[in-house]
Order: sequence, then C-alpha cells, then structure tokens
Amino acid sequence: MAESVKSDGKGDDRVENLIAARKSLKLSLEKSKSLGLALKKAGPILDEMKQRLPSLEAAVRPIRADKEALVAAGGHINRAIGPAAAVLKVFDAVHGLEKSLLSDPRNDLPGYLSVIKRLEEALRFLGDNCGLAIQWLEDIVEYLEDNVMAGERQLFNLKKSLKGLRELQSDDERAHLDGGLLNAALDKLEGEFWRLLTEHSVPLPMPSSSTLGKQAVIAPSQLPVSVIHKLQAIIGRLRTNNRLEKCISIYVEVRSSNVRASLQALDLDYLEISIAEFNDVQSIEGYIAQWGKHLEFAVKYLFEAEYKLCNDVFERIGLDVWMGCFSKIAAQAGILAFLQFGKTVTESKKDPIKLLKLLDIFASLNKLRLDFNRLFGGAACIEIQNLTRDLIRRVIDGAAEIFWELLVQVELRRQIPPPPDGNVPILVSIITEYCNKLLGDNYKPILSQVLVIHRSWKHEKFQERILVGEVLNIIKAIELNLETWTKAYEDTILANLFAMNNHYHLYKHLKGTKVGDLLGDSWFKEHEQYKDYYAAIFLRDSWGKLPGHLSREGLILFSGGRATARDLVKKRLKTFNEAFDEMYKKQSSWVMPDRDLREKICQQIVQAVVPIYRSYMQNYGPLVEQDGSSNKYAKYSVQALEQMLSSLFLPKPGRYASFKGRQLSDKFNNGVADLRRTTSAVV
Repeated sequence: MAESVKSDGKGDDRVENLIAARKSLKLSLEKSKSLGLALKKAGPILDEMKQRLPSLEAAVRPIRADKEALVAAGGHINRAIGPAAAVLKVFDAVHGLEKSLLSDPRNDLPGYLSVIKRLEEALRFLGDNCGLAIQWLEDIVEYLEDNVMAGERQLFNLKKSLKGLRELQSDDERAHLDGGLLNAALDKLEGEFWRLLTEHSVPLPMPSSSTLGKQAVIAPSQLPVSVIHKLQAIIGRLRTNNRLEKCISIYVEVRSSNVRASLQALDLDYLEISIAEFNDVQSIEGYIAQWGKHLEFAVKYLFEAEYKLCNDVFERIGLDVWMGCFSKIAAQAGILAFLQFGKTVTESKKDPIKLLKLLDIFASLNKLRLDFNRLFGGAACIEIQNLTRDLIRRVIDGAAEIFWELLVQVELRRQIPPPPDGNVPILVSIITEYCNKLLGDNYKPILSQVLVIHRSWKHEKFQERILVGEVLNIIKAIELNLETWTKAYEDTILANLFAMNNHYHLYKHLKGTKVGDLLGDSWFKEHEQYKDYYAAIFLRDSWGKLPGHLSREGLILFSGGRATARDLVKKRLKTFNEAFDEMYKKQSSWVMPDRDLREKICQQIVQAVVPIYRSYMQNYGPLVEQDGSSNKYAKYSVQALEQMLSSLFLPKPGRYASFKGRQLSDKFNNGVADLRRTTSAVV
C-alpha cells in the first residue's frame, strides 16, 4: 500500500508538470498570436518607413558630406539666389507696366512712349541677366551633384527646370520674357501712327481747268508741325524695335492714297488707255494736251509737297530711307501711269499730228527736267528714271523719224488720185499748216532741240539751216504734187477748179508766216497769178459759155410773127436750161473750201449769168409765160437762179487728216496736158 501511494505521488507530479507545460505552451501560443498581430500591424509602418528612407537619407546627406563642401555650399547658394531674386523683381516691374501699355496711346503719347522705353530697358536687363541667373543656378546644381549633397530625383527635377529656362531664353527671348506685352504695345503704336497720318491726310482741293498749270507757289507741308513731331517720336521707337519697314509701309500706303484721291478730281482715266484702245493720236489729241498740264501740276504741286513731307518726317533716319519712301509714294500715286501714257502715244501709228503731239510731250518733259532730276534723281527712284529716259528717247526718235519722213510721204502721195470734188487735198492743207507750225515760234525751238539731241546720239551735228531747208523742200514737193494732180483730171474744167483752189490755198495760208518769209514775195506773186489764171479759164470754159444759149439773134428783126418768135425763145430757153442743169448738177458736188474764194467765184458766175438771164426773161419771157407749158421753158426765176449759183461749191463735213495712202490709180498715166499758163494767155 505504501508503495502504491508512493507511486501515486509521483503520478501527481507528472500531471502537474503536464498542466504546467500545457499552460506554458498556451501562453507561448497566445504570445505568438500577439506577436503575429503586432507584426501584421507593423508591415504598413515598415513600408512607409521604407518610402521615407530616401528623403531621410537625402536630408541627412549634407551631414554625411564632406565638411569643407558643406561650408562652401552656402556661398554658392547665395551667389545663385541674388541674380535670380533681381530678375524676379524686374519681372514684377514688367507686369506692373501692363495696364499702361494696353491703354490708348492717343491719350498721352509722350507718356506712352516713356513707358515703352522703360519696358525696353527692363527687357534688356532681363535679357542680360536671365542667362546669368540660370548659369548660377546650373552651377549650384552641378556643385550639389558633384558633392553628393542631393538626391537623384531632386537633381533631375532641377536640371529639367533649368533646361526649360535655357530653351525659353534662346527662342525669341523678349516675347517670352514679357509675355508678348512689348509686341502688343508696338502694335498699338503702329495704330496710332496710322491714325495720325490718316486724320491729317486730306486730299488737296484741285484747281479749275482754267487755272491748271498756272500755280507758281509750291504747296506747304501738308501736316501740322506738332503731328510731324509725334510721327518722328513714334518712328524712333518703332525703329528701335526693328519695325521701321512696317512704319514706312503704313506711311506709303496712307500718303500715296491721299495723292491719288487728290488727283481723282482731275479725271485721269485717260492715263489707263492702252495701245489697243485707240488707233491714232488724233483720237486722243485732247488728252495729250491735258497730260502736259496734269503732269506739271502733279510734279510741282503734289509730288513736291510729298518730297518735302518725307524729308520732314524721316529726316532723322537718313537720306536713303526717306528718298526710298518718297519713291514708293510717287510710283503708287501715279507718276508711272503718266509716263506709261506718254509711252503709249509713242507706240501709236504714225500720223502727221503725231509729230506735233510728240513735240508737246517733249516740251512738257523738258519743262520739268530740273524738277524730275531733283525729285527723282536718287538711287531709290531708278525705275522712274529709267521709264523717263525711255520715254524721252522714244519721243525724240519718233519725232525725228516722222519729220525726216515728211518729204518722203509727200512724194509718195503724188501717185494717188486727186480729190474727185476738186477740193484741196488733205495732204496740202495739213502740210502747209504743219510747215507753218514747225517754223513758228512755239515749235521751232522744240523741234530744233529734238533734232540736235537726235543727231548727237549719232555723233552728228545739226544746224538750223538744215531744218529750214527740209521744210522748203517739203513745200516744193507739194508744188510738184499739185502739178501732177492737176494733170490727172479727165475733166479739164474740174482740173482748173482744183488748181485754182490749191494755188490760192498756198498763197493764203503761207502769206505772212515764217515759211512765207523764207519763200519770198516772188513766190507768192507767182501763185497769185496761177490762181487768177485758173479762175479765168474755169469761168470761161464753164459758166461763161452759158449766156451764149440766150442769143437774141433773129428775135429783134424777126418778121415771121409772134408764134415763130415764141418757138425760137422756147428752143433757146430749153437749151439754156439743159446746159444749166447739166453744169449745175456736175458742179454741185465740187468744192471750194475757202470762203473768200468761193464767194468771189460765185459772185463772178452770178454776174456772168444772171444779168443776161434777167434781161432775156424781161424781154422775151412774156412770149412763153402765157403758154400752157411755160414752166417747162421758164423753169427758173431770176431769184432762184441767183440763189442756186450763190450756193455752189460748199465744203462737205467729215474730212479726216491722215498720211496713209490709198491704192494707186492708172489715171496718172492719162497724158493730160499741162494747163498752167500765165494770166495774159486768157482770151
């Protein structure tokens, strides 16, 4: 039993130990659970710590850096911060100017220009110092990187920012520095420049046509002095900012438009006429006369004023600038159109009147020669100079060519038919008028100068006697033409009328002229005799024969009775009427262009016919008036006959002057005898 108890006591100990072990394991298990929960909760904290370690490492890196590097870092940072702070301060100042620069310059132009100048100075400072500030910042970043005083991420972000700043600085620096404020201000300044010009550029009142070309006073400056000073101030600022070309463009546009508006009142549409729109100079003869007056007015009154104004406005910029500006204004305002019109005239077909018109153009250009040289003599006006020289050469060549061809043209016209109505040929009337004008006081000096210049181009000399001799040769050629044309008529009576007309024309239209003085009195006496001779033959062979049909023979001593006398009177009146009708019908289409000659010849015809007819009708008219057919024989009253004869040879309208010949006629080989004789030969 004792042993049993003893063994039982050992058993209890084992149980207790098991219990104790169980408790210990249970406690350990609970501690493990608690530790697992704690570890589970500590995971996020560890992750957060892991994320914060780089920044903490970077924060403590300077502490880990070399002591000397840490000491030197402060100086590097201070040097970088100083320029950067100054730049930021100026940036703030630039933004402070924004309100003033976005206002209207017209309210206070001097103040506006002053603010722009301050902005320019600020931008120059930024331009000069932004690069320096960036360089200092780049240096401190490089220092931090070399001395391992910053993390890679921070260094990367710093470098990226500095790279962006550097790119902005090199790419249109000023626009990025002020955000485009200066450009906006300059745009407003250009607008003010345009406004000042436009509001004070008023088209000038044009003179009346009667006073055109008589202005002796050059127009004063067309802008007030105060406006010019404002324009000069604006130009200065725009030029500083490389906007001078834009400024000039505005000025040229406004001022050239103003000159064009001034010229519109002169009705210059004719300047746009092309060579295809007219066939001859005569169709635009009036325009050529206007052209000279209009050109003189434009040069002396309008372009002269623009020349002076360009000088006043742009004088501080330099001669080349304002001369170039004036050149553009002149070209756009119309000087080129004037020159082109003159060129168009030179390109038109040749015609007698063209010679005088070319001389008119030369006279106008020569009159303005000094003005052209002064206004358009600069290098900037080279286009105007070239066009002017080309026009002058064309005018001189054209005028000389037509003049030297006049004699040839007269000779060539000798082979064309004479006028079918006995009129003075157009060539004769034109040439006599031209010769008078060419040697007259108005055209002779001009023509001489043209021929002198033309010959000088060929290294030849010209003397006045050459001009005079050529004109006299032309007159002699006209005389030969008249002889040839007179012979060309098949009807000798018409030939007499033609010769009478033309010799009288030469006599009347050359007497008392410069050409007439050169021809001499004997020449005029000869042509006066020719005129009288042909007039006498004309009357004798035509109307002078008509009274012979009213013979009284056999009526005075007639003893055969009244009926026989009546029959004889009827027969003679019938013959008279038939001869009169035939002659009147034929000569009704003939012409005597000179009124004095026409009235004189008609009066002679009336005197040769009407008195005899009146007397015959008074004596023998009653023999047929009671007859039932009296109207057949007493066909014309004395008054009707006189009126018909007095209205003969009236000129026909619509003659046109031209040298252009027609087809040649075989009539020139008909062998008609020379009808020219002296007056004493008339029976």
